[in-house]
Amino acid sequence: MNFSFFSFLKKYSYIILIFFIIAGMFNPTIALTAIICMIGPIFLAFLGKGRFWCGNICPRGSFFDNVIIKFSRKNKVPKFLKSKLFRTSVIVFMFYMFGNGIYKNWGNIVGIGMVFYRMIVVTTFVGIILSFFYNNRTWCNFCPMGSIASLISYFKKDRKKLTVSSSCISCKLCKMTCPMGIVPYDYKGNPIDHPDCIQCGKCINICPKNAIR
Repeated sequence: MNFSFFSFLKKYSYIILIFFIIAGMFNPTIALTAIICMIGPIFLAFLGKGRFWCGNICPRGSFFDNVIIKFSRKNKVPKFLKSKLFRTSVIVFMFYMFGNGIYKNWGNIVGIGMVFYRMIVVTTFVGIILSFFYNNRTWCNFCPMGSIASLISYFKKDRKKLTVSSSCISCKLCKMTCPMGIVPYDYKGNPIDHPDCIQCGKCINICPKNAIR
């Protein structure tokens, strides 16, 4: 993969989200393009890339990392927001609301576009509000598509993983910077096998020993 390209996306793809929200107010059919961000993380997870989409391509993730982070309190995300029960409940609720909206508007392209638009706007708003109380990536801990990608990654044992070398000194800087609440130094001498690792690279950048690769 061309990491300079993905570095660009990581930094600026939030512009796509802003354009999407503004343009969608005037033409809801534009919101149909959101299907890309629904399929993308699952597709890459099936390819063995883990949650790479979430940490490097997702426009909303970029928005949280480059804009909302400036206002976030950066507090630890509560465990219940990461729990299997909560994440499963969010998936069921979101898919029910989405499916019901599509069913009611079937044959009406503008109406279907509005279903996509409302879903993206509401969930982005929820993510923004939670960022004011916890860290900027709080939403990503229970994002439906991210959770599904995480589940796929759990069973893809040959997926792409970061590795923590034996030169790790357990300084805990990686733990403090991980937006997903993962503790990289716990994997000293091994790959980071946590399925929720979004491969954002923050632990790599902050490691004083360059022990994470």
